[in-house]
Amino acid sequence: QVRLVESGGGLVQPGGSLTLSCTAYETGGNLWNMGYYRQAPGKQRESVANITFGGLASYSDSVKGRFTITRDNRRNTIYLQMKSLMPEDTAVYFCMGRVSVTDYWGQGTRVTVFS
Repeated sequence: QVRLVESGGGLVQPGGSLTLSCTAYETGGNLWNMGYYRQAPGKQRESVANITFGGLASYSDSVKGRFTITRDNRRNTIYLQMKSLMPEDTAVYFCMGRVSVTDYWGQGTRVTVFS
């Protein structure tokens, strides 16, 4: 059973930083793209950042230049470094991993940016 386990959310003041991590288990060696999505209260889930197996990263315009996604294929783990956080970054962040042709999701981790 594929599982994605997330960690690293929390409370931070505007301008602060947080790093999220997500590890995929039981992938059978078929883990491809991974990424982070977020869902703010009352809004739809949106893509934040994605990274291919080869390390090619892409970002939404709202986080470009502030967030960095990296990947450790030996550990089936991705990291999302978030800097210069703003109140509008407040959301539940979900990790996604594509195993073969199926997308799997983590349980979500909450990020709250408050002053």
